[in-house]
Amino acid sequence: MGWWFVCWVVLLLAFTAGEVNGGNVTYDARSLIIDGQRKILFSGSIHYPRSTPDMWPSLISKAKEGGIDVVQTYVFWNLHEPQPGQYDFSGRNDIVSFIKEIQAQGLYASLRIGPFIESEWTYGGFPFWLHDVPGIVFRSDNEPFKERMENFTTLIVNMMKSEGLYAPQGGPIILSQIENEYQNVEPSFHEKGPPYVRWAAQMAVGLQTGVPWMMCKQDDAPDPVINTCNGMRCGETWSGPNSPNKPALWTENWTSFYQVYGDNTTMRSAEDIAYHVALFIAKLNGSFINYYMYHGGTNFGRTGSSYIITAYYDQAPLDEYGLIRQPKWGHLKELHAAVKLCSETLLSGFPINQSLGPLQNAYVYQGNSGECAAFLVNTNGKNVTVQFQNSSYVLPPRSISILPDCKTVIFNTATVSTPFNTRSIVPSLKFDSADKWKVFQEVVPQYNETTLRSNQLLEQTNTTKDSSDYLWYTFRFQHNSSDAQSMLQVNSRAHVLRAFVNETLVGSAHGSKKNTNFTLESSVSLTSGMNDISLLSVMVGLPDSGAFLERKIAGVRSVKIQTNQQIEDFTNYTWGYQVGLWGEKLQIYTDEGSGNVQWNSFESSQPLSWYKTVFDAPEGNEPLALNLSPMGKGEAWINGQSIGRYWISFRTPNGSPSQTWYNVPRSFLKSTDNLLVLLDEEYGNPLDITLDTVSVTEESGN
Repeated sequence: MGWWFVCWVVLLLAFTAGEVNGGNVTYDARSLIIDGQRKILFSGSIHYPRSTPDMWPSLISKAKEGGIDVVQTYVFWNLHEPQPGQYDFSGRNDIVSFIKEIQAQGLYASLRIGPFIESEWTYGGFPFWLHDVPGIVFRSDNEPFKERMENFTTLIVNMMKSEGLYAPQGGPIILSQIENEYQNVEPSFHEKGPPYVRWAAQMAVGLQTGVPWMMCKQDDAPDPVINTCNGMRCGETWSGPNSPNKPALWTENWTSFYQVYGDNTTMRSAEDIAYHVALFIAKLNGSFINYYMYHGGTNFGRTGSSYIITAYYDQAPLDEYGLIRQPKWGHLKELHAAVKLCSETLLSGFPINQSLGPLQNAYVYQGNSGECAAFLVNTNGKNVTVQFQNSSYVLPPRSISILPDCKTVIFNTATVSTPFNTRSIVPSLKFDSADKWKVFQEVVPQYNETTLRSNQLLEQTNTTKDSSDYLWYTFRFQHNSSDAQSMLQVNSRAHVLRAFVNETLVGSAHGSKKNTNFTLESSVSLTSGMNDISLLSVMVGLPDSGAFLERKIAGVRSVKIQTNQQIEDFTNYTWGYQVGLWGEKLQIYTDEGSGNVQWNSFESSQPLSWYKTVFDAPEGNEPLALNLSPMGKGEAWINGQSIGRYWISFRTPNGSPSQTWYNVPRSFLKSTDNLLVLLDEEYGNPLDITLDTVSVTEESGN
């Protein structure tokens, strides 16, 4: 046992050393083959725009230290081509620098080009201008879509080639992905689905990257494209590769789950993740496992999809701030080391499955020179003692023991030796002085002030072109009834609705991820004579999935006002529209733009208010987070850069905000005079927010 333990410790330490050299990448039924060598690869998803360039080296280094061999990322079309033919690969969008950093640290890269990515990213990664291409049908055998998809895919591939980043060129990229979970929607496209799959595969392979292509959750992925699995339990739920010549690859092993406003955090234990990784390797001969996410990061700006909170997969092995989350990170590191210790034996062939009991199995591998390795699997929820090769082994409930010599257990998925740690958040800076805050009250537009008019209710996203979360619907009408009290009824397919009558807020309502159609009903006081109705329709991200994404609708769908005498329907009426808020148009969240309006002293919180203050950066290098618990709903900017949407008032079933702290990257800050701007739609109180430092503390117990 001592010899095995020493080897295991050496291997753990070795994770931080070594280099990755490019080479030819092929595959067979057992694994990917890189430069002639079979590989069992552990991969971690880290998305370059969900962190900042100054964080990339540390994130990649911690992944490598945790036993990760490959960093996997999507490519974000809407960031890189926000308008047709206009490209952006700067700052957080600098994918080339990100891939080069992966290479510099001696890791491989897996590039999921898509270009549909879903990923809880607004519009599934598509730029909204695609919506307006004549005759387009997304993700189908449709020429306008295929032309633009091929153009962008080719652009990315040629960019990688020009930088020498594919493995045959000496670069780190060993895998690419085309499309994304298309099988989920393929039946909706009927006869236009299968030809699109075949075309996408042929188009991708024709780009001659020199590395294999894959399609996730696509059982009929055409040769030579590899079909792969996404999910939490691929060792139990997946039928495996669709060809005896393809390896078993797991592109998304969810380390927790994404969170939407109004829902509690989904937790997934280190033990459960480790169990399913080991089962995938043993049962399905898995040779590539990617953790989605290894670092989730932040949905800065307006990048999150419908109802998605700003923090992304904060429960991953590296949390939103890039801090190690224990025991998840450490337990998986030990799993990786245990597997690598016997990887040569595992890759030499396929296992023999031996029954050890009604719910227990041994997967036994024999090496070419007589080596032996075994995975002892207990699917039972109780402790079980089994006999294996004349020895007794106690298997904890629902666990897998790894024996690299078929004798000694060096790792069990349910036995966690890594100490837990706890995230500590400590206030560093208060903003409790009213004298330091200035306020700009957003103007509620009236019909006569609008220039965009229509005799019907316009669909929201087609009107805003996703240039803003906000669209004002306005109309005015003559009220001659003696009834002062009336009932306003508005049906909406947006996410939030705020109703103003004669510039006074009279009611708000919102939907949810599960309830996308909602109605605002509010008792209103109308004046005798002309009344102005202004409805602020708000989106919290565009949808990221589903068939016919280009046909999705949002915004106000019907408007009625009921009095004692009658119901008046204003759905087909003369409407005036304003896209966005004045504060957005004038960019008052920037140093330059803030001078475009008259700011006033803070007296009390009012809806639709912009608040600004300045502050000096806290000393040190610990991550920072803005505690927005006293606010309502809106968005926050630091020195003109949006740190994301917030929605404190949308509570979870246990009464807590879905997210309270919002990541403030150090790279967004100057040493002094940092501009903080908050837009709050409700009655938030900026005097009670704080800027906090974030760290982790280790606990003594397991």
